[in-house]
Order: sequence, then structure tokens, then C-alpha cells
Amino acid sequence: MKKWFITALAAIAFAPVCMSGKTASATAEGLTSCKAAYLCDYESGICAYSENETERRPIASMCKIMTLLLCFEAAESGELSFDEQIAVGENAAGMGGSQVFLGSGLSYPAEQLMKSIAVCSANDSCVAMAERIAGSESLFVEKMNARAKELGAENTLFANCTGLPKDPQYSCAKDVALMLRELLTHQKYFEFSKVWLEDFVHPDGRTTTMTNTNKLIRFYEGCDGGKTGFTNEAGFCLAATAKRGDTRLLAVVIGADSSENRFQSVKNLFQYAFSAYESRKIVEAGKPLETKLCIRGGKQKEISVCPADDLTLFCKRGEEVNASTRFTLAEGTKAPLQAGADVGEIVLFRDGVEAGRCKLLAAESVEKLSYGDAFREIAGKW
Repeated sequence: MKKWFITALAAIAFAPVCMSGKTASATAEGLTSCKAAYLCDYESGICAYSENETERRPIASMCKIMTLLLCFEAAESGELSFDEQIAVGENAAGMGGSQVFLGSGLSYPAEQLMKSIAVCSANDSCVAMAERIAGSESLFVEKMNARAKELGAENTLFANCTGLPKDPQYSCAKDVALMLRELLTHQKYFEFSKVWLEDFVHPDGRTTTMTNTNKLIRFYEGCDGGKTGFTNEAGFCLAATAKRGDTRLLAVVIGADSSENRFQSVKNLFQYAFSAYESRKIVEAGKPLETKLCIRGGKQKEISVCPADDLTLFCKRGEEVNASTRFTLAEGTKAPLQAGADVGEIVLFRDGVEAGRCKLLAAESVEKLSYGDAFREIAGKW
């Protein structure tokens, strides 16, 4: 069994900076013309702007963020496969609103249905996937609400998987950002969300053209995902993500009075954050640490270790932060050892609070010391 020891690295000399939503709002007034808004960093979840962010409001089709999340989780857990043929019943095929006009009695690949939800907000595909995963839409909604609680979405209640008007049903800008942040952990989602225009081909030969409802995908640099929503009750809504350099942002607006204003409001939020904030790289993936890992029974006595991922801090440009790192290494690691093997962990702290962590990997391979090698080593000391 491996033993572990902890070594603290030197603190990185930056002074603290406040990052609360209220602080950001004080210098960024008038960014939106919506009833609620929320802007945060993807990696840390730190809020950069907020406006009525916990007020419970209808969110229309943005609830499909949770629908998609459960679909991806079912696929990645092995509960269903992306190429599985999903049989469409009359209930799903008869859905109104935005749709791809699924044929009752026909079967479609799960991946195709999920893509239509992400691209053109297809209600019929939502219900077809819900019925496949949970047996019925009502049972799927129970899963949606349970997952929302697990994520800490305290001001969210779903009544269906489409976001069509039905009481009681609500969420808030902060919770929508929380759900989108979780959805973005599934990299395959971006294969769907970045599609601008694509034909949906039905098994009976029909074709439905899908156009992405999120116009920022095409017209805002760095935007590669998100979900729109509209009902008379909810107004115009949008949750979107954009990445530039090392910084990925999430922005949510609820209750805009026009489609144009929701897109402009999110663009304003992105522009503000990309201009005022940065993701400062504190730990660099692949860069060896000064400290070495001791190896038992190897041709080398010690090797370098390096972080598996970058660790960054979201902060205002030009302002300083109080950052430090701490790492753990596996004591008594034995040869043979392959480069890239997991040999520990590094943790990043901000003002003494954990801000991120990643694995430490062996930077080089070590062969086991043979009897001949051992003999020569001993002989060399005589």
C-alpha cells in the first residue's frame, strides 16, 4: 500500500481581490435589458455579474439543458448508446412547438435526436428521449428534479422536459448557469452545439432542415454552445458559453423583451468579462516541478513529476490574488514505472480556499533494477 506525504510549495505572491457578483455589478451597470442575468467563469464558477439571479422565473426551452444533461449521462454511463435506435411513439411525434417532425412508429439514432435538441430545440426529440430513458416523460421529469437537487439548483422545479408552459415550473439565472456548466463537462455536446445548419434525415426519406436557434454560434467570436428559450410567459431567454484563450465564460439572461435584446445582452456580458477579467495560469500542464519523486528498486533513484492539467485563477486584469499550491506524492513508489503514471496530486488555493486540483504524473519512465545492475552498483561503492 502506498503511503502519502504532503509538501507545501512556496505561496505565489499576489494580494487578495474580491470577486463577488455584487462587486462586478457595481462597475458594470446596464449590461442587460433583461429581468435576470448571471455571468460566471466556467472553470471556477466565480460570478462576475449578477442581476436578480435567484428570482424564480419560467425559463422556457432552457430547461432542455437538463434534458440534454440526463441524455449525455445516460449515454456515458452505458445506459444507452449514441447509435441506439430509439422508437418514436405517438406522444412524442405529436408534440407541438419547435420540432423536427418525427414520424410515429419510426426509429432514429439517439445521437440524431440529441443533436436536434441541441441545435433546433426539438420538443418531439425531447419526449422521445425522455420516454426511452425513464419510460415516460413524467418519470423523466422526476429524474430532472432529482438531478437539479444534486447540483445544488435550489430555485428550480421542472414540470416537463421541453419547457412548454405548465405550472408549477421555474428556475433562475444562477441555476441555469449551474446546469449549463455541468452539461459542458460532456465534450461530445460541442459536436452538436456548434452545428449552424444541417439536414435531419428521416428513415422514410423526408428531410427537415435544422438551424441553430443560438445566433451567437455564428455571430460572436468564441461562442460554441448554449440554449435559447421563448414563451410569452418567460420572454426571450438565452444561456450561452464562449471561450477565448484560457477563459471560458457562461452567461444567462431571462425575460428579454425581444430576441435581439437577449443576444445583445449576452454579447455585452461576454464583452465585459473578456475585457475586464483573465484566467491567470498558476500551474502549467506538463511543466516539471522542482521537487523529485523517489523511486524504489529502479535504475533511476528519482524522477521529475508534472501536472496533468493547467490550473488557473479567474481574476480582474491587473489585480493581484493570494495564491498558493500544495502537492502530495506517493511515498515508496516502486519500479517499473511508466511515464504518465499517476503519482500524486497538486492543489491550488486562493486565499486559503481550494480553487482547483489535478493529478501529478510521472514525467519519465523508470526500469526495474536488475540483479546485475544492483551488483554493479554495490561494486562501484567498494
